[in-house]
Amino acid sequence: MNPDELEVAPGFAHEELQGQVWAAETEEDLRTGLEKAFDYRGDVTVTKKDGTTVEGYLFDRKSGVTLHDSYIRIMPPGTTDRVKIRYSEIGGVAFTGRDMASGKSWDAWVKKYMEKKAAGEKNIELKPEALD
Repeated sequence: MNPDELEVAPGFAHEELQGQVWAAETEEDLRTGLEKAFDYRGDVTVTKKDGTTVEGYLFDRKSGVTLHDSYIRIMPPGTTDRVKIRYSEIGGVAFTGRDMASGKSWDAWVKKYMEKKAAGEKNIELKPEALD
């Protein structure tokens, strides 16, 4: 029995969203865009139908039966405030902040470790990248 043949799962392809603008032309478009924004690991800018914008990290959402019953919650930068916005108020979302998960992988970490080990370094300690 070969364990490599027992279970094969496809890998996850990371979608490059940074810099994209998601226009919500239909209810389905809006729901899809907000799900992508929730999975995004950077700040987004939400444009409301009244023209105002809210920027921050989208950390929570509730998808209800109607757009009025659904909402997102955003943490604007530099504050502990939480802003709640109903889906029915949203016209679009832009992926404006740096995607903190982009390009980060276990393989990249192992590659750096092996390079240091091959160079003969001792007490190898790899630290995460600075966020800023």
